[in-house]
Amino acid sequence: MPAINTNAAANAAVRYLNLNSAQETSSLSKLSSGSRITSASDDAAGLAISTRISSDVTTLQQAATNASQATSILQTADGGASNISDILARMKSLASESASGTTTDSSRAYINSEFTQLSSEIDSIASGTRYSNQSLLDGTSVFASGVTVLVGSSSTDTISVTLTSLKSSALGVSTLNVTTQTNANAALTALDSAIDTVSAARASIGAQESRFNFSSDSISTQTQNLQSANSAIKDVDIAAEQAKLSSAEVKTQAAVSAEAAANQMPQYLLKLLG
Repeated sequence: MPAINTNAAANAAVRYLNLNSAQETSSLSKLSSGSRITSASDDAAGLAISTRISSDVTTLQQAATNASQATSILQTADGGASNISDILARMKSLASESASGTTTDSSRAYINSEFTQLSSEIDSIASGTRYSNQSLLDGTSVFASGVTVLVGSSSTDTISVTLTSLKSSALGVSTLNVTTQTNANAALTALDSAIDTVSAARASIGAQESRFNFSSDSISTQTQNLQSANSAIKDVDIAAEQAKLSSAEVKTQAAVSAEAAANQMPQYLLKLLG
């Protein structure tokens, strides 16, 4: 029924204009952000899953940093342990020289002087091997009792770092001397035990470092897979969204034209009164 009080055609055109304009705005927002979900209403379930995945990825990235730091600590400790091992080898060489019957007591005094200095150097290295201002090899840091390092997205994904004290007293060489042939022979036995202790400590450090290396690889793989999964949920399909935008633009233009035509209809009806 033709009427001039209510322009139903114009109302319909405005409604579709608003719908098409909203679709155009939504497509522009998604294209400019690169995300398929720009508001919770776009995909509530997808948003929840994506948020959780993003949280896990962030945690794993920090876990990778944690593993890298732990590896650095172990490498630093191994460097100090290696130096101590070299010192013990030199001390054993001196003890062997002193244990020889061809060495005089006066020569043993000179040998013992170096022997004693090397024993003191073991303590210097044990306390001087530091990371973040904590001595790693003298048994005074938190690493002596074990430190847990988070290497995953859960609080249970941890690896413990434990470092053995390698001070001269812990190795049983602090009281040794080679001033006599008898003492030198006793020192040889004690030094063999000390070398075994350092070797075991280095083996433990190497095993822990190897575990962190594998953990870092696992973290990298998990992070890559989660980022790929998150992309499938959240990232916008550029081609598909561009097609939607083009369609919305055409419909918006058509709605504007329809609105203009609808607004002219009452004018045409007024001519009937003339």
